[in-house]
Amino acid sequence: MAVTQLTQDNIESTINSNDIVVIDFWAPWCGPCRSFKPIFEAAAERHGDAVFASCNTEEQTELAAMFQIRSIPTLVVFREGIGIFGQPGMLPAEALDELMDKVRALDMDQVRAEVAKQEGEAAQA
Repeated sequence: MAVTQLTQDNIESTINSNDIVVIDFWAPWCGPCRSFKPIFEAAAERHGDAVFASCNTEEQTELAAMFQIRSIPTLVVFREGIGIFGQPGMLPAEALDELMDKVRALDMDQVRAEVAKQEGEAAQA
């Protein structure tokens, strides 16, 4: 599956309309980003059940700010509209595959319950 180019216009629909979304935040001048790109694109081909999206932080500065991207490359993963993973730095192919296995194995009812609990605690604070 091809990598989707993430923009301000399609971020919401991409996250909300797909079970698993993996986002690579990058910039053209970033050497590690360029090295990670073929790993990310190959993973998109191997994991057809997920949407792999690429966000150029130079062109999409509002998205980079919204996600508080401080270093690149940064990988962010959503499952069922909930952000479940975010980490700066390159991942080797094997680690990215392992991450995808863990994302699929998550008990999303438990994740939603934990999110609701944290939101309730934050509202009381």
